[in-house]
Amino acid sequence: MSAARQWLTVRRGKAPLIVSIPHAGTQLADIQDQVTSPWLATVDADWWVDRLYAFASDLDATLIATAISRTVIDVNRDPHSRSLYPGLATTELVPTTTFDGAPLYDANRVPGTQEQARRRNLYFDPYHAALREEIARLRQVHSSIVLYDAHSIRSHIPRLFDGTLPQFNIGTYDGRSCSQQLTDAVSAVCSNFSNSFVVNGRFKGGSITRTYGQPARGVHAIQMELGCRGYMDEPASPPTESNWPSPWSAERAAPLQGVLREVLDACLAFANRSVAE
Repeated sequence: MSAARQWLTVRRGKAPLIVSIPHAGTQLADIQDQVTSPWLATVDADWWVDRLYAFASDLDATLIATAISRTVIDVNRDPHSRSLYPGLATTELVPTTTFDGAPLYDANRVPGTQEQARRRNLYFDPYHAALREEIARLRQVHSSIVLYDAHSIRSHIPRLFDGTLPQFNIGTYDGRSCSQQLTDAVSAVCSNFSNSFVVNGRFKGGSITRTYGQPARGVHAIQMELGCRGYMDEPASPPTESNWPSPWSAERAAPLQGVLREVLDACLAFANRSVAE
């Protein structure tokens, strides 16, 4: 079943699994004329992640995704603009720069308090209302569910992290958002495919994982941040409009999709045998 606004996809399944895709959107809504460059305003999208996880419908998972660019408003940030990673470079609820630090607005066009509130009302609040509704619906029929927050990012962004990001970055808010059993199950799948993985490294889970992960209430939230190189070509240096994003390739993505299917199978197996802790 699909429902909701034109920019918000909610495809309901019956399995104890929700796949959240908050950053694959590229629509700029009514702010296209406000930003310095429409390309810069989409450069940090989680490119093709919606296609990468398209198989989740075969698992009867619930899918929640937004088509709105994270530049309009980032639905995976703290709604009061508190930093998720104090002391480290990051982007805001309404980002003013790209990951590489390029300005998204001229100085006299940076969104103020009133504009940020407007965007929050239009896009942030409905996305989170959908998450809450689907969590409540599934918890009525399952003692435990998994909320899997799906992301990807370029493997080299010096402003955010040193060196090359691991292929699989599993975030559980330092163990607070889900059972250790779930973390171990997902880690085991990743380690069978590659030794390039980390748990609670640079990315420990965003606001979605931290807000909704409540293991004691039967809601286990886990974030997966993938290095884009696993399914698409990445530029060797900061991207340009001529080389980013590289096009979707089903053939290139297929091996990683196989691993991700095993990851979601592991999430389902955990939820089906688990009870609220």
